[in-house]
Amino acid sequence: MGKPLHVLPILAALLALAAAPPADPPPRAMTREQAFARAAALADLGRRAFFDPRLSASGAQSCASCHDPAHGFSPANDLPVQPGGAHLDRAGTRAAPGLTYLQAVPAFTEHFHESDEEADESVDNGPTGGLTWDGRVDTAAAQAMIPLLSANEMANLTVEALAERARAAGYAHGLAAIDGAEAAASPQRIAAGLGAALAAFQQTSALFFPYSSKYDAVLAGRATLTAQEARGLAAFEDPARGNCARCHVSRPGLDGTPPQFTDYGMIAVGAPRNPAIPANADPAYFDLGVCGPLRADMAAHPEYCGLFRTPSLRNVALRRSYFHNGVFHDLRDAVAFYASRDTDPARWYPKNPDGSVRKFDDLPAQYRANLDDEPPFDGRRPGDPPALTGQEIDDIAAFLRTLTDGWGG
Repeated sequence: MGKPLHVLPILAALLALAAAPPADPPPRAMTREQAFARAAALADLGRRAFFDPRLSASGAQSCASCHDPAHGFSPANDLPVQPGGAHLDRAGTRAAPGLTYLQAVPAFTEHFHESDEEADESVDNGPTGGLTWDGRVDTAAAQAMIPLLSANEMANLTVEALAERARAAGYAHGLAAIDGAEAAASPQRIAAGLGAALAAFQQTSALFFPYSSKYDAVLAGRATLTAQEARGLAAFEDPARGNCARCHVSRPGLDGTPPQFTDYGMIAVGAPRNPAIPANADPAYFDLGVCGPLRADMAAHPEYCGLFRTPSLRNVALRRSYFHNGVFHDLRDAVAFYASRDTDPARWYPKNPDGSVRKFDDLPAQYRANLDDEPPFDGRRPGDPPALTGQEIDDIAAFLRTLTDGWGG
């Protein structure tokens, strides 16, 4: 499948950044206090940039337009894809991901050999890690460049255009104040420095990974789940029912680190095609995740087609669209899909003219062997009882709401 035309300028700009001198300042001796002061100044610059629409071609879109702090840094609306472009009249192809709890995502690898919960590092967990839905970048700085340079988002079609807007908004001066004149000596350095500042801002733990949910309080012994929440956790972890914890790890690590509610792995679950995404009006277009079209380096790996990165479920109740294509807008529906994808496919997928169900309508038939078939799917067929009852679905949804940060007790 060829790359969409709007992807090519982004690839060119990212390649230009990769070839540019590093954004880091020339090595110099710094005391601990100076290093912390530099990090704080860079994060403050990143905070300003995150909320600044002047960095977009439209002058009306900032990072926060699609990553609202009040919604776990995900969109505040239920649109599957957000409007963008120079005139806010273009649409992307994927739901904007949340930005919380990304601080520990490992770099993408095809063979991830860490299994903390099983204490067996010989286990090959397959494609794992990387940021974005397809794991195509490994750092927050590189991730920040994607919307800044995308024709469908903030629409800086070149690094030079981004640098010009950054200069006009005062960011070149800010970078020079932190790291010296060399930090603003070229468009590439300004753009890379801006990415570094945005990455530093996203390391603000109080905003992006505070571990302040009710469930964190429960794990610390400072709160107790309600009866329904406790039932939901039990169903969530039960391998024969929800089996959610297989991918959304719910217990602290062996080293005591809080659960991230993701294993960072790539998985294909067969979410229904979303007709509300303009690109899907073309019946030949398919978003195949790890194998393309937005990611180019894995195009020769058909075994990865349909796989998307497992997101953290922390703050999931604040989202208003679910899955990579935003096809669901209700948390309960997202849980129910797993429970009855195979037992009641007519509930989720469209019908053909002859009345048959067009199951897995967003994944070409040749890639369907990649679909997950572990519980709660596990070979169930239409008419079989679902893995979860309606009450258990409600219970799991109640438990997931305990993962929202800012719990006040």
